[in-house]
Amino acid sequence: MKVAPSLLSCDFAKMGEEIVRIDKAGADMIHLDVMDGHFVPNITIGPAIIKSVRPYTKLPFDVHLMIDYPLDYIDAFADAGADIITFHLESMSDPDMTIEKIKLRGIKPGVVIKPNTPADAVFPYLEKVYMVLVMTVEPGFGGQEFMADMMPKVVAIKDEAKKRGLDVLVEVDGGISDKTFSFAADSGVDIVVSGTGVFKADDAAEAIRLLKNTK
Repeated sequence: MKVAPSLLSCDFAKMGEEIVRIDKAGADMIHLDVMDGHFVPNITIGPAIIKSVRPYTKLPFDVHLMIDYPLDYIDAFADAGADIITFHLESMSDPDMTIEKIKLRGIKPGVVIKPNTPADAVFPYLEKVYMVLVMTVEPGFGGQEFMADMMPKVVAIKDEAKKRGLDVLVEVDGGISDKTFSFAADSGVDIVVSGTGVFKADDAAEAIRLLKNTK
């Protein structure tokens, strides 16, 4: 299982240093949560911030757009240095057009579903995406409690992808820590996003090792 620490839980006054620290601790990628204050009730970072921290690591930037109109901002985030862009199927943009735009920019596309959205909502896009992100909290704020009842959705998506002969990665985001990652591992999750579980840990490297289940 790969680990993508979420910058949402880092010290924003030292964001560059925090990225370097997490890179050295063994992270596989960096997860960047973009919130517009409309799609979710919080505002975080935008393309300018992502561009400014891009030089601090060569790890892939996994950019999660929690915004109303992701299609309108694909170019901006591509220019900022995104390697993966995921967007919500619940957003206002057309999913097929958004996926195509991401691909045209040479970036890996992914779709995201909130807890109340069923797994089969992503099935029409499985052939078109690199990754599916299943939210295991209500998106908008870090530090929430992990929703274990989202794991059947992970299993359903993995099974459907396997049935179609597709190698689609499944990522989970929300409430992941050393106490909850086993639920994700048992369900076949490929990537776990962890914010407070890594950035607030006494030993980030040990926290990442635990999440990778490599003890």
